[in-house]
Amino acid sequence: MSIKVRHLTVLGEFKPFGLIAEALDGKPVETVTDKYDYFLFNPKITRESDDFSDHDSSETSSCDRSDHELFIRGNRIIWSAGSRVQKRYTLPSSVIMVCWCRLGAVSEAFLCVLQIDTLTIYNTSGEEVCIPLPHSITSIWPLPFGLLLQQSTDANCPSHVTFPSSSTVSNARDLLRPKREFGYSPQNSVNALNSFDNIVKGDVTSLSSHLILKDPLEEPQAAFVEERVKLTTMKDFDEITIWTSETIPLMASYNKGKMQHSVWLVEVSNSNLEATGTSLSDVVPCGVQQKQFSFRRIWQGKVAPSAASKVFLATDDDGVPVICFLLQEQKGLLSVRLQTVEMSNETLFDIKPDTSWSIPAISAAPVIVTHPRVKVGLLPFADIIVLASENNLVLYSGKQCLCRYSLPSGLVHGLVRHSGSESTAGSHDLRIIELADAVEGRINVIVNSGRMFRCALRRSPSSSLANDCITAMAEGLRSNFYDHFLGLLWRDGESAYLSEADACVDAEWESFSSIIKRMCQKYSRVILQKLSDPQPRSAWEFLITSKFHLTYDKCTYSTASSHATSRDLWDFDCSTAQVEDKQSSGTSFLVHFLMETLDCLHALYENLKLNNLRKRDLGLLVVLLCNIAAFLGEESYLDYYVRDFPHLADKIRSCGTAISPRAPPCLLRWLDSCLRHGCHMANIRDLPLLICKDRGSVVSWSRKIVSFYSLLLGARRLGKKLSSGVYCSVAPGSYRSPEEHTVLAMAAERFGLQQLDLLPAGVSLPFRHALDNCRESPPTDWPAAAYVLIGREDLALSCVEHLSKSKEIESRMSLNLISISTPYMLRLHPVTIPSSISDPMGLEGVKIEDADSLDGSMADGMEHIFNSSTQLRYGRDLRLNEVRRLLCSARPVAIQTSTNPSASDQDHQQAQLWQLAQRTTALPLGRGAFTLATTCTLLTEVFLVPKLNLSGRLPAQQNATVNLDPNIRNIQELRSWPEFHNAVATGLRLAPFQGKMSRTWILYNRPEEPNVTHAGLLLALGLHGHLRVLSVTDIYQYYSKEHESTTVGLMLGLAASYRGTMQPAISKSLYFHVPARHPSSFPDLEFPTLLQSAALMAVGLLYEGSAHPQTMQTLLGEIGRKSGGDNVLERECYAVSAGSAMGLVALGRGEDVLGFMRTLVDRLFQYIGGKESQNQRSLTIKPSTDEQNRGAGQMMDGTSVNVDVTAPGAIIALALMFLKTELKVMASRLSIPHTHFELQYVRPDFIMLRVIARNLIMWSRVQPSGEWIQSQIPDIVKMGVLSIGDETADCDELDVEALVQAFVNIVAGACISLGLRYAGTRNGDAQELLYNYAVYFLNEIKPVSVTSGITLPKGLSQYVDRGTLEICLHLIVLSLSVVMAGSGHLQTFRLLRFLRSRNPADGHASYGIQMAVSLAIGFLFLGGGMHTFSTSNTAIASLLITLYPRLPNGPNDNRCHLQAFRHLYVLAAEARWVQTIDVDTGLPVYAPLEVTTVETENYAETSFCEISPCILPERAVLKTVRVCGPRYWPQVIELVPEDKPWWSSVDKNNPFNCGIIYIKRKVGACSYVDDPIGCQSLLSRAMHKACDLTSLRACTASIRGNDEPGSFKVDQLVSTFSTDPSLIAFAQLCCDPSWNSRSDVDFQEFCLQVLFECVTKDRPALLQVYVSLYTTLGSMAEQVTSGNDILGDSLFISSLKLALSYGDALTNGRLSTSRGSILQSIFIGSIRKRVEEILNYSQRMKDDLYDYLSSGRWPHWQSEGMINTMLLSWFLKWFEVPPHLVVKSAVEKIKPRIKTSSSIPMLQMLFPQTHINAIIEIDNLFSRVNS
Repeated sequence: MSIKVRHLTVLGEFKPFGLIAEALDGKPVETVTDKYDYFLFNPKITRESDDFSDHDSSETSSCDRSDHELFIRGNRIIWSAGSRVQKRYTLPSSVIMVCWCRLGAVSEAFLCVLQIDTLTIYNTSGEEVCIPLPHSITSIWPLPFGLLLQQSTDANCPSHVTFPSSSTVSNARDLLRPKREFGYSPQNSVNALNSFDNIVKGDVTSLSSHLILKDPLEEPQAAFVEERVKLTTMKDFDEITIWTSETIPLMASYNKGKMQHSVWLVEVSNSNLEATGTSLSDVVPCGVQQKQFSFRRIWQGKVAPSAASKVFLATDDDGVPVICFLLQEQKGLLSVRLQTVEMSNETLFDIKPDTSWSIPAISAAPVIVTHPRVKVGLLPFADIIVLASENNLVLYSGKQCLCRYSLPSGLVHGLVRHSGSESTAGSHDLRIIELADAVEGRINVIVNSGRMFRCALRRSPSSSLANDCITAMAEGLRSNFYDHFLGLLWRDGESAYLSEADACVDAEWESFSSIIKRMCQKYSRVILQKLSDPQPRSAWEFLITSKFHLTYDKCTYSTASSHATSRDLWDFDCSTAQVEDKQSSGTSFLVHFLMETLDCLHALYENLKLNNLRKRDLGLLVVLLCNIAAFLGEESYLDYYVRDFPHLADKIRSCGTAISPRAPPCLLRWLDSCLRHGCHMANIRDLPLLICKDRGSVVSWSRKIVSFYSLLLGARRLGKKLSSGVYCSVAPGSYRSPEEHTVLAMAAERFGLQQLDLLPAGVSLPFRHALDNCRESPPTDWPAAAYVLIGREDLALSCVEHLSKSKEIESRMSLNLISISTPYMLRLHPVTIPSSISDPMGLEGVKIEDADSLDGSMADGMEHIFNSSTQLRYGRDLRLNEVRRLLCSARPVAIQTSTNPSASDQDHQQAQLWQLAQRTTALPLGRGAFTLATTCTLLTEVFLVPKLNLSGRLPAQQNATVNLDPNIRNIQELRSWPEFHNAVATGLRLAPFQGKMSRTWILYNRPEEPNVTHAGLLLALGLHGHLRVLSVTDIYQYYSKEHESTTVGLMLGLAASYRGTMQPAISKSLYFHVPARHPSSFPDLEFPTLLQSAALMAVGLLYEGSAHPQTMQTLLGEIGRKSGGDNVLERECYAVSAGSAMGLVALGRGEDVLGFMRTLVDRLFQYIGGKESQNQRSLTIKPSTDEQNRGAGQMMDGTSVNVDVTAPGAIIALALMFLKTELKVMASRLSIPHTHFELQYVRPDFIMLRVIARNLIMWSRVQPSGEWIQSQIPDIVKMGVLSIGDETADCDELDVEALVQAFVNIVAGACISLGLRYAGTRNGDAQELLYNYAVYFLNEIKPVSVTSGITLPKGLSQYVDRGTLEICLHLIVLSLSVVMAGSGHLQTFRLLRFLRSRNPADGHASYGIQMAVSLAIGFLFLGGGMHTFSTSNTAIASLLITLYPRLPNGPNDNRCHLQAFRHLYVLAAEARWVQTIDVDTGLPVYAPLEVTTVETENYAETSFCEISPCILPERAVLKTVRVCGPRYWPQVIELVPEDKPWWSSVDKNNPFNCGIIYIKRKVGACSYVDDPIGCQSLLSRAMHKACDLTSLRACTASIRGNDEPGSFKVDQLVSTFSTDPSLIAFAQLCCDPSWNSRSDVDFQEFCLQVLFECVTKDRPALLQVYVSLYTTLGSMAEQVTSGNDILGDSLFISSLKLALSYGDALTNGRLSTSRGSILQSIFIGSIRKRVEEILNYSQRMKDDLYDYLSSGRWPHWQSEGMINTMLLSWFLKWFEVPPHLVVKSAVEKIKPRIKTSSSIPMLQMLFPQTHINAIIEIDNLFSRVNS
């Protein structure tokens, strides 16, 4: 057979685009080295591996696309695609080598860049990992599971890296094939600080010549070599790696000493293998690592003087992988065959001896030409292009030479025209001297002139049908047959698309068809020649040439092939086939070749029948199949094709008799049998063998459909295969029914809604039924693609949010979801979700109702609070506007004065302004709570703090501004701490879910000189946990400034960020500010008391919950030690800080540590004082020498303790230590005074603390009832208070005052306990109780119109000063706000607004009172209503410290409590707020949520309804959250109650996606915003009016002319109930009332009814099915009545039959009927009736059927015969009449056995699939024959 010479398709002259990109960048040339390199790679690898792992037959091969390029020069890398730059990389040093590699378990690839001392790795999110290389790494190589690092000795390490053109990059660019590409962002850089020798001492990596890096964040592992089942460290530095495969674990190397090539298999071995070595350092460390990477040599070549210049993988002609070594010195290509063996789902590679060969070659490269879409396992089927000698370019498929290539002559002439007149004739003779940069079927050809051309060896066919046919033959034919076909196709074929670059589609198909037809003609000539030979020379020849032999040969083949598995055919031994070919005759070879070709193309034919868009290809292919079947005498195949395409009846010559008894496989018949009888009863012979092959790309479309039907109808999974014999992938996830199993398979196979629309209507019905059944309540662990399939985009987006945290991953997931969705839904993806953080509405959309405001646009720190979510939360009321007005401190306050002020009025103005200024200075504390975590900041933004405006304005004097007189008041002293609080409030706005705060941003906002503003920012960032980014050097620089506020903010912020970690460095910095911890040799340092107090509290936060004994002893000593600071009056603050810190250290662990800390508890009770400590034994703790030296300040008065100072701190310490422990012993020791003497002994405010402490210990006994509060009051106090006003009572006035003081403090303490116990719960009983007590105290201070709901003694103000009542009132109000935190409760807010509006001029509204009101307002609207408080131990401790019941007297009052501690409530806040987002519109909506809480000690399991947006209960009690109601699809979020904090926004396990639940509205229902009460959702009535055809026809004439205002449009009605664009478009196009013909009106009426059906049942996808089936029936009727050829084929009959079978499957229970049939049963029944009416239309039907059954004759295809032929084909397919030869044979067999007049029972047994009507006709034929 001659070898054809073909022309290369020159795509253009090649020049690396990196050179062009550099020129466009305009960078100076002198800074760049002259040496550069590049490599090209396939653009497919920039996508996910799953994106191109499986191609459907409907997809054509990739067209001539531009390849991607990595250009390397010096320290720069340019990644380009064609003429577009993708990314630019700049590294600190020159690049040695570059490759792409997959590391770890992630699917994306990493760009690995080797430098002289660093390995830089870039991932898809743009992050950079720099790994220092202390060893001498010379090259890097990709493996399937990591990166191989080649190490050399130090002597071999070059001192500097050069970049010659023959460097490792140049050699590797044809070897390395990347798997992913990604971008690089220089801002996000993560340096890996660990080096190789930090793993373990005595590590073996420094001695290993090869290292393997599994993960970018792990250390490289030493590689081992397996020798005689022993592992030793691979330390042969002469074994130089020259190639690795990133797909299969193979490595090729060259040993310089032995001068031999080797092939190694890389294995992952267990470390328990026997290890040996010469030293202990060489042995595998036992127990250190569970797995090791080892190399096993599987081949060693002969002596070669130098290493191969190129190594690559190709494929032999039988599909076996081949490793090729290009030996340039020998000018040959050595090919070595790989043997693959599959064991336990693992592929083992080996090489047998004598399986190598050599081909003369100067240059060679792998190309994909002959098998464009075929894969051998994970490898593509690659051919070899070889430059055998100069200008001799040859294409090989394994050993087989296919054709030669040459440059087109036009290229030479073109060069001559451009060379000018001085060019010589010799220069015009272009010769190919080298090949480079092969990518698929494209390669660079270098000619002798030095120019390089990009050429294509095979242009992808424009004809998808021709391409599919070649691929089907490549996948289905045995190797010897396909080699024969390749010879015809490449060597002496005349296929246009191979020889011509611009062949049209028809020419390509004709070229392919001509090759097959010539084979058929050759077969016919051989048959005729042998049959015409009248005298056979021998009996053997007579037998061979006989018709019996041909029939027997074909029957033997058909029987063997029908029972052979796909694996048997794939692994057919080529050598055996060649022997058979030599021994058998040419006729037998041609017969087998054509029969296998018929089987392959028939499988493709069946595949195309399932795709509505391939009808034209189906018509072309059936003609070729008919020719093959006719030449082979396959009468059954011919009859099968004519039934599908009746017009072929006249064109195809029938054989008359069937040579082969084979019946053609029929996929649609198999699908119908599955629906009727189940998967196990379906005939396996109806499935083409090609479908049962693994990874068959050309028929993957039908393979998927068969696998889905199999799973849906009872098939079992047997490994990768199903019991039906086909392969199927199933996505991870649980399933409870076959429908759910099928959906998971569809998701895994990427069979989306778009693919579903390509199926015939009847075929798609079971799939749509499965999707509809799973829609209501799918499992919660499905992938996002599965949720999109069933129409639950709400669940899909929730799943995407869980899996993706970076934008690139999210966009990639969105693209995957788009591929699953339908084209007409693309505009809905991806959904834009307006976040409550990132969706500010601004002031332009909000009207600030503030009569006192002059400039509403002034920045006050709250302008961002208004967004779509908060507006939905609070509706149309102005609650948030009012809160903003009340908490605004950036505007002057109004002062009411007379119009003509006098001198005394000015003094009055200053006094009034001073009172208002104190209120203004307290507002930032509430504003911080109100705006908590409600906004983000960019890293380029400056931290701006709203102005704290203490001035006033005079409305009566045209808003003249009045400032405080500095001569009267110290304004700077007034501003100090308020400015600090103002900065904290501004910093608290920053949302913690922004992730790690940038250290650069913090330092960028650091001022040159420290100030209180930055101090407040540090505290705010620390409370959010952002100060972890500061280094020790940064912390020292802050401390060195010796700024008091900055140090306080930094210490508390660091402690909050490192809370509970006991971080040593932070601990040392904190203890430095506690002089009591300084050693005796340490110089005396004087620190302000405020710093010491803050340091103690910070220590408590740092050691929280640790119960660290030494820390507790230190803090215990600090409670009783006098502060060594400058302000003796602040020693109570110091003691409270120490006590609070001690309580935090042992938080809730008092019972655990009670054994070894009993003495500490006794000492605490001594600090409390009272009768409990009178008789206690002396303390046994002996102070240390340092403590004795520094104990002069011990707060002892003689032998007694100053309990006025120590008691508060000790009580708080005990309360926190024994929090929730329910220890009655401890609670009883904190007794409440029960006698008059005890009342005189204990201060009333300490009684309040004792009540709080007792209730925190006895946590579960706190009840929200008046009886419980009354139970807290001792009888003596209760009786004494009740006697007030009773003149007959005999009591001393002093005793009454003490009793009343105790009463109000006990009640206040009980209310605070109640507030802490029910913090953030919004408990109705607790709210009502606290509100009543607040009103009670308010009435006692000054009677108001509001009445209390409880009955308590009156007239308390006569015995208690107003200041005490005010403090108790506001503490109760604070507790009320803690209970209702984040709810914005209206009644509570009105109370708070009234308290704030009281005139402060009377002197009783001090700074502390205003601070309490401000905090209460902030708590009530915590985080803009998106946060609330927790009741965890940490939260209760933080709230107790925040609510410490000693309010400051002024803005700078820190005597009893450090004001910075008032911000610790942030540690108790949780973002438990959720909102529901409509997935179709992307907008927040109202939705009812059913919340279920678990059973507790106090109440049973409870379910209640909330309307989103809302705040959920705590994680410890939350069980389920369910989207309920009739308007939205149900969704259940199952939770496991855990005593843990609420999920953070960056937590991957967060089930609420940062407070968002995506929901999907049902079609036919309006949202609750548009229809609050549901009156508009009566869709049935509205649609009934719309579907009233009588009124519709009546108004047709008027509507056709113009649209009247009162006219009704269906599309407008549908748009009010659904956003589905398919429904709206259908209403516009198919329900237009302007149609007036009868047929149009009938169709319109049907469309209206179908639209009503789909809208009411929310099944919009069924519109296509209904319309398709309806129009098919209409076309059948019109074709029969009019005689026009409308349909052209009979393929639709099978679709109609499947629709009927679907209905039968529902009736028989083979399909689940939980939601009923998706099609109306009446409509399904009408299909059967209508088709049978059409089939009975023709009077000649019976005669035509008789002619067909008797002789196989079809009616002539004429004007009238066309209808008869079409009707006959419809009848045969509808009733499943067997081929006439089968019927004739059956009748002849049963004729002698039938004694009765009817043969129907016997015929039914013979033809069980045939309809009874057809059986009757056959019986009639039988009767005619008998007569």
